[in-house]
Amino acid sequence: MRAITDNATQPIDARSIDVWLAFYDEVADERLLSAMDDLLSSAERAQQRRFHFADDRKRYLVTRALVRSVLSRYAPVAPTDWTFRENAYGRPAIGHDHEEAAGLQFNISHARGLIALAVGRHRELGIDVENLVHRPVSTEIADRFFSPAEAAELASVPAERRQDRFFEYWTLKESYIKARAMGLSLPLDKFSFLLKQPRGIRMQIDASLHDDPQRWSFFQYRPTRDHLLALCIERCAGPPPIVTLRKMTPAGAYERFDTPLLKSSAFA
Repeated sequence: MRAITDNATQPIDARSIDVWLAFYDEVADERLLSAMDDLLSSAERAQQRRFHFADDRKRYLVTRALVRSVLSRYAPVAPTDWTFRENAYGRPAIGHDHEEAAGLQFNISHARGLIALAVGRHRELGIDVENLVHRPVSTEIADRFFSPAEAAELASVPAERRQDRFFEYWTLKESYIKARAMGLSLPLDKFSFLLKQPRGIRMQIDASLHDDPQRWSFFQYRPTRDHLLALCIERCAGPPPIVTLRKMTPAGAYERFDTPLLKSSAFA
């Protein structure tokens, strides 16, 4: 395991997708938090100070340090030297001046207690993580944002399973719109996920979105009892992608994080 500030590079090919997890409540060492702060740009430090709640300030600090330190494992760029840009829809990406990081893709998501960062090369990807306990939901939200088929299926689920089922849909939908790099400009009711098979994920897309569901692979994990994570990965020629999960330790190093695959389009 390496400390968070170690920027030794490691190869990643087009088939591999790495997911890095940080349970930021576990990060309590003031020396580690100070080291993370040293990685941030002046603009990021200013943004962190704008958050009113301590939890939001800590989550932002760990998120930005995680992105910078992890990306430096894949390209010869110091964590403090990374620059970022946003597309027309506000999605962050690596700055144009990093030629040494050509083809490197990342996407980030966070919820109460957990930050998730997906990294790949030469394929689009999106990740979403949600806290199933901290964020209560209602069927009215599904009626407004889900496709009619999804909303009807959710309504048929027993009440005690409805919260989990809602987030199974929600994380998949969020991961897809993030992989498309268009955010909520893509209407959530114009594409559907079919979850009737116990571990399978199938997708349908309205023709107005100009996309093919066969372009994407989906993976869903439950890293803790309270969190659900979905990953959307663009399919490329050759074998399917290999997903590896790693967790930041309280000391700022990383270790492999083994959690069962909950659902996948490979099982559909």
